[in-house]
Amino acid sequence: MDVRPIRSETDYDWALAEIAVYFEKPPAPGTPDADRFDVLAALIETYEAKAWPIEPLDPIDTIRYVMAERGLSQGDLAAVLGSRSRASEVLARRRPLTLAMIQRLRRDWNIPADALISDVSTAA
Repeated sequence: MDVRPIRSETDYDWALAEIAVYFEKPPAPGTPDADRFDVLAALIETYEAKAWPIEPLDPIDTIRYVMAERGLSQGDLAAVLGSRSRASEVLARRRPLTLAMIQRLRRDWNIPADALISDVSTAA
């Protein structure tokens, strides 16, 4: 199997060119070509995660993103958090999210609790 570690952009470009062939003509499952595809995909994924890590959003940015994507307003957030002033303070990072707020946002807006838990939820 002609594969090698991806240690540089040149190696990365090579791997992308090698795997592109399989997108045009997918290999049959269980064949050596399918195994090669899987190995190349894993190598590419590992390299991309190291070379260009994607940092998760902080909890407030997550809330803002969900609001923007779903067309929700600060009033909608207030309905979940209990008051307009509380929603305003949370969005301004003057009030940290409490466990009860996180639970309501998870339940009512289907935001994963993990996305709402962070040390950077309020300004320092």
